[in-house]
Amino acid sequence: MFNLTRSLDRNADRTPHEDAVVFRDTRLTHRQLLDRVNALAAAFLEAGVGKGDIVALLMGNRPEFLESALAVNRVGAAFLPLNVRLAEPEIEYIIRHAGAVAIVTEPSFAGPVAAIGERLATPWTVVIVSEGEGTGLAAAGYESFLGSHSGATVPPADVAETDLHRLMYSSGTTAHPKGVPITYANFYWKTIGHVAEFGMSAADRTLMAGPMYHVGAFDLPGIGTWWVGGSLAILPRFDVPDLLATIERERPTNVWLAPAMVNATLNAIAQSPGLGDHSTASVRFITGGGEKMPLPLIERLLAAFPNARFADAYGLTETVSGDTFNDEAHTLSKIGSVGKPVVGLDVTILGPDDAPVEAGAAGEILLRGPKVMSGYWKNPEATAAAFTHDGWFRTGDIGHLDKDGYLYIDDRKKDMIVSGGENVATSEVERVLYENQAVLEAAVVAMPDARWGEVPRAFIVLKPGEELTAEALVAHCRERLAGFKTPKEIVFLDTLPRNPSGKVLKRQLRDIDSDAER
Repeated sequence: MFNLTRSLDRNADRTPHEDAVVFRDTRLTHRQLLDRVNALAAAFLEAGVGKGDIVALLMGNRPEFLESALAVNRVGAAFLPLNVRLAEPEIEYIIRHAGAVAIVTEPSFAGPVAAIGERLATPWTVVIVSEGEGTGLAAAGYESFLGSHSGATVPPADVAETDLHRLMYSSGTTAHPKGVPITYANFYWKTIGHVAEFGMSAADRTLMAGPMYHVGAFDLPGIGTWWVGGSLAILPRFDVPDLLATIERERPTNVWLAPAMVNATLNAIAQSPGLGDHSTASVRFITGGGEKMPLPLIERLLAAFPNARFADAYGLTETVSGDTFNDEAHTLSKIGSVGKPVVGLDVTILGPDDAPVEAGAAGEILLRGPKVMSGYWKNPEATAAAFTHDGWFRTGDIGHLDKDGYLYIDDRKKDMIVSGGENVATSEVERVLYENQAVLEAAVVAMPDARWGEVPRAFIVLKPGEELTAEALVAHCRERLAGFKTPKEIVFLDTLPRNPSGKVLKRQLRDIDSDAER
């Protein structure tokens, strides 16, 4: 199997002086990137990191994140991207469960990393993107660690299809996140699917606007862009003015934007029309996903990016994301659909009895193909529950295929409301809420009810300067929805809780007291 980092050697040979990475004022050519990855790989080898080991990465968006991931892969080890929003106990659980032997981090995480290191039974290698002074952490400074092996050449380790390329931990409703082992086969089939879907080439430049520890920024198409000789531009964090200025300056051809990022971008332009003066002409495709995109947002996005195809997408960490995309020819005729599967992936819909359902009927979405993980890390029980006897992966999402084979996401299995025996898709209620011009964000969850079992409860964020009463919004919904689908309670919030991929954390909304301010 082709070690991911061999693409660096090819790019450095073919286009040594072309950009590989752009970050603020930093520009690394393909040759410079290869040299730095080689030096870092040599440093890891000297520190005892080798094939089969796992190295954690705890840092924000920056070139060192990419260099570390590539250097770890180059020696045959796997990298473990950590969510920078996690609390210390959550980080420690993942470190221990994964069995990480080293970590690359930055000064803002020095305290938690030092505390965790003191509690580990075995010593580990700590590298900090700083020289370490003043951090209180016994660590090697990143540039010293790398620089001590400047000029070294480390041949890419031989890897097999089943060898671990990356270990990720998925968010969910279980007590602890589940480890998702992503193999080289998983990653390459994902990349092949995206190259085929979007006709990617060395002319492409991907803008990484989301957090790189998430599959959205890292994989849609993310570092797969290097596989065809393209380049990456990195935002340190999502910021609308920076996003638009970077698009105009660096002229990326594609970007992944979660629905919340799209919403923030379009509303910022509406509030500050000058932002819309930045040229977006270079962007030829935008990938979506993270949760169902409200239809009005899609229409506004196409207007703001006139040369772009918006490819509404569906995917999971367990599949390296990007499983289905709506094709350009059906952006509007199939608006609301997440399209058809990428090459090498099959999709089916099963009913409650695990029997296939007819076109148009809702059921659980199942996936099968070489980009799907083979099982959860050190968790045979979760693995057994996630797969059917013939190898289909249960996503836990509810959707349907239309007569043409286009997939539509109806709801998360756990978010479906059953009210008086009737199913209520929360996404349907949210769509109607978004149709009210005063609503900026909306999320609907189930609320216990003595008579009906469950009823819808809506959480609303209003647009700046807008006023709206709960009674008026309920009346708005009642005009557009059946009575059992109309929210029985409206809660106004300043913001909705979201994870880094943009998904609303509905489990947190369910925990809000029913006597919250309304």
